[in-house]
Amino acid sequence: MMRILDRAEEVLIAVLIATATVLIFASVTHRFALGFIADFVRYFRVHDMPDAAAMAKSAYLGLRNINLVWAQELTIILFVWMAKFGAAYGVRTGIHVGIDVLINRLDATKRKFFILFGLSAGALFTGIIAVLGANFVNHMYHASSISPDLELPMWLVYLAIPLGSSLMCFRFLQVAVSFARTGELPHHDHGHVDGVDVEDEGIDELGDAYLHSPLTPRDLVEKEKDK
Repeated sequence: MMRILDRAEEVLIAVLIATATVLIFASVTHRFALGFIADFVRYFRVHDMPDAAAMAKSAYLGLRNINLVWAQELTIILFVWMAKFGAAYGVRTGIHVGIDVLINRLDATKRKFFILFGLSAGALFTGIIAVLGANFVNHMYHASSISPDLELPMWLVYLAIPLGSSLMCFRFLQVAVSFARTGELPHHDHGHVDGVDVEDEGIDELGDAYLHSPLTPRDLVEKEKDK
């Protein structure tokens, strides 16, 4: 069940990013193409080329009939949804950056307490946002408000807040429970690029530089390198 949820989360984020990218590309290309064709129309008229000018004008009018005004609004909506669910994905995979210089210098018992406190605080905060967001969406549903270009119901747009925050709250609790049981946190190597393999130079699998980094808290199972 968890693997299905993880996979669905990843697929949703990938689809949102891909769709937004295609929309932006199409919208920008359409805008610049109109400008180029308009320049050709003027050029042909100035140089007394009526047939070419007529063809360019026909292409310009045909391209102008394609309405992509809505693309910008939809792209913004897609990025909002991507950000909310991407934040939950970041909690699960350990992508979020935190400054934990002091926590990493504590002994294991105190470090465990503060890490669990931070994860619990994150779960509480995102849980509150989810509840408040659900209440806001309920008000928007009864207000019958719609978006200006797409004319989508605004409650559907803002549904990203309670859904994304609920998933993020769940991920905080998931990481906290796993950490309480195993003493391990999800790790993400910010210097790693998928598909690029580097030769082993005697650095352990987590990376010596990573273990000394103040960007993420140390696991309880990690051996501190600076002692």
